[in-house]
Amino acid sequence: MEELEAEKAASEEKKVHYLGEKIPPLQLSSLNIDDLQHLHAKIDVADEERYDCEAKVYKNNRDINELKLKVLDLGGKFKKPALRKVRVSADEMMSALFGTRTKESVDLRSNLKSVKKENIKQEKELTMEVGDWRKNVEAVSGMEGRKKMFAGGVQ
Repeated sequence: MEELEAEKAASEEKKVHYLGEKIPPLQLSSLNIDDLQHLHAKIDVADEERYDCEAKVYKNNRDINELKLKVLDLGGKFKKPALRKVRVSADEMMSALFGTRTKESVDLRSNLKSVKKENIKQEKELTMEVGDWRKNVEAVSGMEGRKKMFAGGVQ
């Protein structure tokens, strides 16, 4: 950090020394009003040119950054081709996946889990038997329900 500050100070000294050699200091006390106005107009023109140059540099830097981003985006992407609908049989699909050229027919349905229809019917019947739970609660609630529970358990 100290070296950077030293470099900045050295460059400022060089700049001041160079400008002191090339441009003599202004003697404004000896100038009349017309000369001062003429000098002021020249300063305005130079300031406008400086502002225009700064705006161009800023715009060019922004354009360069945008183009760099576009190049980076395009570098990693490629256009995907449009896919076509293709009808492929199971045998052709298996040969394409595993690279086998044999004509063995593979039964893909044999690997699927089988569901028994009887179990589904039994589950539906069980849910139908339970019915409304509130009726069951009303029947068991109160002393009569408790007597039924104990009487049922004793017999």
